[in-house]
Amino acid sequence: MLLKKISFSICFTLLFIWQPLSCQQFAAISAERQSEKIAQSKQITQTSAQPLTLYQPLQRLQWEGETSKTGIAYFPIEGLPDISVSEADLDIARRSQDPKLVAKTLAALGLSHHLQGEYDKAIDYYQQALNIARNLDSTLETTLLGNLGLAHVQSGNYYAEAVDYLAQYLTATQDRKKLQAFGNLANAYFGTDLYVKAIELHQKRLTLSRKFKDQVSEAKTFSDLGMVYQALGERAKAIQYQEQALTLAQNIKNQSIESLALGNLGVIYQSQRNYAKSTEYQQKRLTLTRQLQDLRGEAEALGNLGGIAYFQGNYQEAIAQYEQAWNIAWNKLRDADLIYRIRGNQGLIYAQMGNSDKALEFYGQYLRYAASRSNRREEGIARINAAAVRFQSGNLDAAAKNLQAAIETWESLRSRLGNNDSFKVSIFETQNSPYSNLQSVLVAQNQPEAALEISERGRARAFAELLDRRLSGLSSRKETPRSPLASLTIAQIKQIAQKRRATLVEYSIIPAQFNVNGKLETRESELLIWVIQPTGTVTLRRVDLKPLWQCQDAQPCAPEELSDIVSLGRATLNEDSQATQDAAHPLRRLHELLIQPISDLLPQDPNAQVVFVPHRSLLLVPFTALQDAKGKFLIEQHTISISPSIQVLDLTDQLRKKLETISQKQTEKQPSDALIIGNPVMPKVVTEVGEPPEQLPPLPGSEQEAKAISQMLKSSALVGEAATKSNVLQRMNRARLIHLATHGLMGDFAGLGVPGAIALAPDTIATGKPSLEENGLLTANEIFDLKLNAELVVLSACNTGRGRITGDGVVGLSRALIAAQVPSVVVSLWAVPDEATALLMTEFYRNLQQQPNKAQALRQAMLTTMKQYPAPLNWAAFMLIGETH
Repeated sequence: MLLKKISFSICFTLLFIWQPLSCQQFAAISAERQSEKIAQSKQITQTSAQPLTLYQPLQRLQWEGETSKTGIAYFPIEGLPDISVSEADLDIARRSQDPKLVAKTLAALGLSHHLQGEYDKAIDYYQQALNIARNLDSTLETTLLGNLGLAHVQSGNYYAEAVDYLAQYLTATQDRKKLQAFGNLANAYFGTDLYVKAIELHQKRLTLSRKFKDQVSEAKTFSDLGMVYQALGERAKAIQYQEQALTLAQNIKNQSIESLALGNLGVIYQSQRNYAKSTEYQQKRLTLTRQLQDLRGEAEALGNLGGIAYFQGNYQEAIAQYEQAWNIAWNKLRDADLIYRIRGNQGLIYAQMGNSDKALEFYGQYLRYAASRSNRREEGIARINAAAVRFQSGNLDAAAKNLQAAIETWESLRSRLGNNDSFKVSIFETQNSPYSNLQSVLVAQNQPEAALEISERGRARAFAELLDRRLSGLSSRKETPRSPLASLTIAQIKQIAQKRRATLVEYSIIPAQFNVNGKLETRESELLIWVIQPTGTVTLRRVDLKPLWQCQDAQPCAPEELSDIVSLGRATLNEDSQATQDAAHPLRRLHELLIQPISDLLPQDPNAQVVFVPHRSLLLVPFTALQDAKGKFLIEQHTISISPSIQVLDLTDQLRKKLETISQKQTEKQPSDALIIGNPVMPKVVTEVGEPPEQLPPLPGSEQEAKAISQMLKSSALVGEAATKSNVLQRMNRARLIHLATHGLMGDFAGLGVPGAIALAPDTIATGKPSLEENGLLTANEIFDLKLNAELVVLSACNTGRGRITGDGVVGLSRALIAAQVPSVVVSLWAVPDEATALLMTEFYRNLQQQPNKAQALRQAMLTTMKQYPAPLNWAAFMLIGETH
């Protein structure tokens, strides 16, 4: 969806996602939202916080090949003797001195044990047969490679040998057999948590399936891709692929794949707390599996229905469903993988019922099994859940040890994603709970500094690793992966504050689980605020967030979370200070929650540096516009900048020093010290799905802004037809300062999970030739791969500071620019008015010419603009991310 600068010559009402509201509109919407929340929340009462626990859905990988009656996949062996052969038959074969007969007899013994689920014995016989067949029978050799790979992965060994055998099988197979080979190898990579390789191979299989017009293989591939994206936390893509699998399976009447897709969709919707839809899909699957007499599918559907009952607080129903599933898994399938996953989930129920001994017994069984199979993902889940029980029972040391082990286990998963930044960001979205839980444990143990270390360790990790890689000269995503970057110690955090002579303020929103209206829900529980002063002193202040959403004495109330207050605050930015004197005003409430608890720790000198390190929804807070009880805005009292983490702040300082070193080595200045863009001839953009592209409206105010700044900096501005995408790209890497006054867009135009784009003139304007590739949009994904030499980039466009909010920070234009090695970026949080922005920007550059501190220059520009345009809408949108010098 398009978000753009405000131009006073054209009305853009229909194109805005967000518009500032009048007092009357705000009051009406607030009342409406309040009544809705009261209706939904009349029964919310005081409940105690419980650490986050994790539910493990019952899903399975579908291995390719022939399938036995017990559901074991294998490859049949051509010309094989009766697989009921015995050791006596092997002795006869050996006495015959016929190596081919010996190899096939060994293969038969291996397959016999394989189909009985005796994988270790099967592997031993297969390996003996392979050693002989390698020099005698290429067909047998190929089949044995496939079966060896399957036996390893089905036994839970996903590592080197399994992947190696399946890779060799893929190389040796031809034509349609490659479909199964691609599927098994991709699933093996998924099982070993190498998601990038899994997606790569599944995509190759998808292409090959369509080439051979094999719709069964195509449907299976859709389902498998959906599981990978689900593990990465990319639920929209996961749903898309599972729905494609379901539709195709129904069209070709393949009920086996239909059953898997139904179950997978149910699991995804359950993770989104859409229990009605989840129940619908699981019930459909249960009916279908019973028609098909698919016992494992039936057990999975029953177990997942038990999970839904657990989240809805129906514990006895959940236990009954799990017991039915366990009886099938134990008595009819003897499937250890399913048995122990069920036990792990049952542990959640007993923990909620207060039976900690039973919960820990089941968690222990689940943990030992997961560890024996080297399943890092599930091992982490078991440790996190056991830690929650230990925490609730007061055993904080045991809880901390379990959580530390879980963090280390899950961090090893991220290290296996190579240099794929997008996947690292996505998977971290599934890995937040041990970090927040451990912070709670450490605070309870009166270890605030250790808790700060964990807070840092649990944010912007992919971003920090990316910057570390760029600083080392590894700019390509395809470079050999480096060892994971170590997170900061408390000593290093203190040194950063001392070195910068800055006050660092780091926020951490701690979620917990609560029983709300009989249902288990995750809500904000506490806000931790660390202040690290220039002396190195660390102070922790705690804010209870439960009163925002809990109701007292079962009375009706309007529950809120921080994100609600942030949204309301952004909706009232057109009001001046006189209109915000009410203590209930959201900008006042945000000040009360975020600033007042630490106000005595902030510097008295308004020129002293304060660096805010927000978390989650706080990344969209306009800190400069927060108001104290006297009506003073925060920018009037402090010089402010923002960073997604303290470690990223330190890395941007290293970027600055690197640029200074390069500059000192140059004997001559670059041909152009400043690149200033204003009001390009606008490209055509699709603003609504299914609608034809529309040309973005011109921004004459931005052109005036660019020309004024260029005169001040004694440079030239690229405007109109001259500001083509190719022209800008040619000059970007030479510029020391880049100023872009144009439209900012929020869509993920590259489809790679990195939203945001800057509108430039299409190259067709200059060449007169149509080009689908050069559409004039400079996307965040394209910026991500650039190597810039700019010390500062200013995006004087709308919403350029926004993007996808993640545990890794805001994924969008600002992150892409810093990844392109720009140490300081100025971006906006909302749609900015032309006239006020032009004033603010010219004042910013005028101040910057007089003194080099970017944060102080921006502060003075805001104070000047405030005098002429008092409402925060006009001056508070811009924020400095990264370096101030």
